[in-house]
Order: sequence, then C-alpha cells, then structure tokens
Amino acid sequence: MDELGAGIAQSRRTVALIKSAAVAERERVSRLFAEAAAILQGFQAEVLSFIDEGEATMLGRSQGDLRRQEGQRSRLSRARRNLGQVPEADSVSFLQELLELRLALEEGCGPGPGPPRELSFTKSSQAVQVVRDGLASACTSQWEQLQGLGSDEDGLQKPGTEADAESQDPESANSLESEAPRDYFLKFAYIVDLDSDTADKFLQLFGTKGVKRVLCPINYPESPTRFTHCEQVLGEGALDRGTYYWEVEIIEGWVSVGVMAEDFSPQEPYDRGRLGRNAHSCCLQWNGRSFSVWFHGLELLLPHPFSPTVGICLEYADRALAFYAVRDGKMSLLRRLKTSRARRSGTPASPVDPFQSRLDSHFAGLFTHRLKPAFFLESVDAHLQIGPLKKSCISVLKRR
Repeated sequence: MDELGAGIAQSRRTVALIKSAAVAERERVSRLFAEAAAILQGFQAEVLSFIDEGEATMLGRSQGDLRRQEGQRSRLSRARRNLGQVPEADSVSFLQELLELRLALEEGCGPGPGPPRELSFTKSSQAVQVVRDGLASACTSQWEQLQGLGSDEDGLQKPGTEADAESQDPESANSLESEAPRDYFLKFAYIVDLDSDTADKFLQLFGTKGVKRVLCPINYPESPTRFTHCEQVLGEGALDRGTYYWEVEIIEGWVSVGVMAEDFSPQEPYDRGRLGRNAHSCCLQWNGRSFSVWFHGLELLLPHPFSPTVGICLEYADRALAFYAVRDGKMSLLRRLKTSRARRSGTPASPVDPFQSRLDSHFAGLFTHRLKPAFFLESVDAHLQIGPLKKSCISVLKRR
C-alpha cells in the first residue's frame, strides 16, 4: 500500500503537469493564431487600400474625360437645335448661332484616351494568391510534422536520430557536400546570361546579369519563348550533361532560383507555369521570411537563415540539384534534391516525407530534359543579380 500510495501521488503529479502544460500550450497557440490573423488582416487592409487608391486615381482621369465628352456633346446638341430654330430672315441671329456652333466644334469632339494598357492594382490577387499558397503549404507541412511526433515521450523524434542518419547515408553522398570549400565548386563554374527573349513584360533586364520586377509593362518584341503569365526569365543555353555551378545574389523582394526544362511552355497559366509548381522545374524560394524548396507544386520549408548569395549546383550524372548559402568563401548546404536509394532489406521504415516521396516519384524525370537556369521574381520590386564567380566575396552590389 505504501508503494501504491507513492505511485498514485506520482501519477497525480503527472496528470496535473499534463493538464497545466496543455493549458499553457493552448494559450500560446491561441496567441500565435491571433497574431497571425492580425498580420493577415493588416496585409488585407494594405492590399485593399492599394486597390482603392489605384481605382481612385484611374477613375479620376477616366471620369474627367467622360464629363468633358458629355459636356461637348451637350453644347453641340444645343447649338444645332438653336440654329435650326432661327427664322430664315434673321441673318444676325443665324450668324450668332453659327458662331456658337463653330466654337463648340473647335473644342474638339474626338474620342478620349482609350482604356489603360495595364491596371496597376490587378496584380494584387497574384500577390495574395502567393501568400495563400505559402500559408496552405506551411500549414500542411507543419501538421504532418505534428502528426509524426507521436503521443508519448519515447516516440519523439529528435535531430540526429536514426531517421536523420538514414537520410544522410554516406553511400548516397558525394563530393559536392556542405563541407567542400567554395574553390571546389568554382571548377564547375557556368556563366549564366539572361535570355531577353524569355523575359516577362514586367521584368526589366540590366544587361545580361541583372533583372528587376517593375509595375509598368515593357514593350518587348513578340517571341514564342517569352513568358506571358509569370514574371520569369531563363538563362541562355541548355544543360544536358556534366556538373554546373552558378551563383545568384538576392538584392530585394521575393525571389525563386532554380532550373526549368527547355521545352516547357511559357504560355502556361500562373498556377501551373510558376517555377517549382510543375514537374518540369524546381527551385529555392526566398519569401522575405524563410527559405523553402519547391517541386511539382509541393513546398518544403528550410530552417536556414537568410543568405543574400545563393549557389546552385546541377549534377546531371547524379541527377541532383543542390542549393548553398555562400558567405565569405564558405558553403553551407541548404538542401540537395535527389531521389533516395531503395531501402535495404531489414532496415526499419522511417516516417514518410511527402516532399521526398514526390522527389522519388518524379524528380528523375526532370533530367530527361535539357534544363535551363530559371528565375522567378514574385513580388513587386523584386531584384536579383547573377553573381560574378570570383574567389573573393561576390557581394558587389549596394543594397537598399
């Protein structure tokens, strides 16, 4: 009975601890959800205000033209009516009305300016759609991680456990890993030049190395390879064998960098044509808060902090694409995309990773195409520069 009494006391303390921890966690979660809702509401208010301001500005001009044309038509109608009512013998009145009609005609009665070629606020829905997609993907990813944690302490998976060791099997690694110095990658340096015939009309190119997203469309010549629904641009030349390495400097905004199949249609709609949202491309995205990788419409959030310079290494022989943070000549692996090897018999199964499952199913098919470096500028004023592959620090641009 003494032993049972001690056990009961311990169990009661455990029950109380679980209940108090659950209450505290509910409060924290509720507070975080409230903060997230406040952020979304603030963003909604800003976007709606942006639409209202754009509408008011454009309506002011268009309604002014409308009132001017209606006033001209009214004066002409009145002058014509008055002229028709003048008696034939009253030459003085006839000349006066004729002069009035002439003055009305001299004001001009041609059509006003046509509708604007681009409404500045019509890109708002695309920005909100990007936020919605990112939120939905993040919620799905985090929920799957929560479900995989288990309900007891013994089942909790911690970094560095067998599951991580399985994913970092040395047999699946090669020389292009995070501990390799930057000089090693420079042996595979590939000079990327932007192809102006692929640039969307809302992208302004600076030579062949820089690109920025703008509000006003640029009058590019017609081209069958030009993107029409996504603010994207490709690099010149197509890659189909060997190893290639290039670097990109993120100057401002939401930017995605990666590769895209040469034969992918640039006329695909926005939801399927964006980099990483189809089976013909994949990318690393910086969304202003965090890095993530996209492939075939699925996103995987990465825990790494922002790095303005990103290295991309395409390995055709290994059918792999790796992204690195480059800082002061040091390489830090963000993520290496590659199909996993078949599990050896007798090896325990690890929790299912939806993103890796998507890679295992479709990623190898990407390498059956010739690939091109690809860039997607998601936010207004997004700006990137293809870095010069020097051995010294490549950050040569002054940031705002």
